Amino acid sequence: MLAIGIGIAALGCGIGLGLIGYGAMNGMARQPEAIAKLQVQMLIALAFVELVYLLTVFVVPGSFKSSGDPIPAAPVSASAPNGG
Repeated sequence: MLAIGIGIAALGCGIGLGLIGYGAMNGMARQPEAIAKLQVQMLIALAFVELVYLLTVFVVPGSFKSSGDPIPAAPVSASAPNGG
């Protein structure tokens, strides 16, 4: 289930990056004098999309782990140990 989610996140990231690049190239073609401003905005948007993907890859799997103690406690015996 986790692998499917990460795959969908990768697909969404790829589509998002493509749409950002497509929009930036259209804007640069229409207004060549605004290329520098558009490049900065495009790079910031690309960084946010990549951040969402990296958070998906590294943070989400940690939320799927069991909610128990990270180090299991030693089993407690029912009877007291013999002193003799």
